[in-house]
Amino acid sequence: MNHVTECGLVRDRFYERARRTVSDARRLTRDVLSEWGLYARVEDVQLCVSELATNAIVHAVPPGRGYKVRLAWEAHHQVLRLEVHDSGGWWPLAEEPEWEIGHGLALVEELADSWGVRERKPGHVVWCEFGASRQAVGVPSSASDLMSWSVASM
Repeated sequence: MNHVTECGLVRDRFYERARRTVSDARRLTRDVLSEWGLYARVEDVQLCVSELATNAIVHAVPPGRGYKVRLAWEAHHQVLRLEVHDSGGWWPLAEEPEWEIGHGLALVEELADSWGVRERKPGHVVWCEFGASRQAVGVPSSASDLMSWSVASM
């Protein structure tokens, strides 16, 4: 049986271990979602990228290393996936916070449709997914549509 797989859209960016890069990750998220025509949950996704990037910097990225933010739109299932890749040994948990800090993963759990953690060597990938819909007329729904749409829009 033959299967057709839609590649979707993916954007990666690597950041150094510095708190100032969290705002850069938020800006990347806003710009990419706008470019892809995904307007419905921009604030939720930006807040989640802030929390996951902050967790990576504070808990998981050793000095001298960085972290990667990946945004992926899977057109067929209408799902946006946000991933933050780190290289540390900390294992993220969404436990009930006992102190003023530590609300990040509970917030991600509340805002995202699903989230999780997978191990990588070295480190982890913390991900969350958002069901999304394209609200702009004429916005591409796949990578091949994006290329033809970009050329036609020029």
